Amino acid sequence: MSVLKSKEDPKAEIAETAQPVSKLSVVTSLYNSAPYLEEFYRRTLDQIRRLPVDYEFVLVDDGSPDNVLEVAIGLMRRDPKLRVVEFSRNFGHHKALMAGLEFARGDLVFLIDVDLEEPPEALTTFFQKMMETSADVVFGVQDRRSDPWFRRLTGLTYYWLYNLLAKNPMAPNQLTARLMRRPYVDSLLLHREHLFAIEVLWQITGFVQIPCLVNKTAYKGTSAYTLAKRLRLFVNAIAMSSRQPLVFIAYLGLLATCVCAAYIIFILIQYFFLGVSVSGWTSVIVSTWLLGGIIIFCLGIISIYLSIIFEEVKMRPYVIVKRVHEDQSAVVTDQAPHTES
Repeated sequence: MSVLKSKEDPKAEIAETAQPVSKLSVVTSLYNSAPYLEEFYRRTLDQIRRLPVDYEFVLVDDGSPDNVLEVAIGLMRRDPKLRVVEFSRNFGHHKALMAGLEFARGDLVFLIDVDLEEPPEALTTFFQKMMETSADVVFGVQDRRSDPWFRRLTGLTYYWLYNLLAKNPMAPNQLTARLMRRPYVDSLLLHREHLFAIEVLWQITGFVQIPCLVNKTAYKGTSAYTLAKRLRLFVNAIAMSSRQPLVFIAYLGLLATCVCAAYIIFILIQYFFLGVSVSGWTSVIVSTWLLGGIIIFCLGIISIYLSIIFEEVKMRPYVIVKRVHEDQSAVVTDQAPHTES
């Protein structure tokens, strides 16, 4: 591959690599994204023009209630290298990103959120790092989170609990923004779970993944991820990737049995050898409530695993594509895999 150089911008100098790249796919999902899409496209395209690659954009409309679909189609008419994937309804951020990857045809895939909190300028940095290291994935990590204290606290708790329970630890504060090689993307798409957290799939897919610090822009003050959604993602992430909660139930039951047995022995010793009679209902009520709470808690964990099995065995498509908007003159013969498998 030839070396791209620019006298006007020294950052445009890209190191030569023995692994040529012919096309870069930019994949993002759209939900209430109309205010950001034009600037996102302009800034990302400016970065792509610094690289020795052809390009395409895959924009996934995740049932957005605003007019972002019209904005995206308008961009597609100006640039035939844009493809707009329209869903039949809202399926969720992570499913939209995974579906978008199925329509990407590039040797490299740049996955990023459209809201500009993750700067599109990270593309050049990721590309340089990938060429220097021959990594399969270069992903963004926040150096310091600028979110409100409650979001920072819940974020730290999420990663701490996940890494405590999961078999494969996850890098804290990682971003959606990542540059991936085609073999990694193809392997990532082999996962067909319906209930998943995409950061878990990124991790368990393996390959050589290198973090890169990214200065995320200031928190905009609103987020589609409410506390309830974050809790649901955490439960799905643990249940899909770890059997530790089920093992925890077994140990908890063993511990409760040992404690109860020790307490019974203690009461018998007091009664037969020390002449101390056991009176009162307080200890009985407390122990009953304690054991009842433990049983309900354990049944709740088992129910979570059963509910996930219930969702998975039905084999429903995790997204439904209503229509793909693209310039027919730019359509290539190889089509993306179908998302309903």
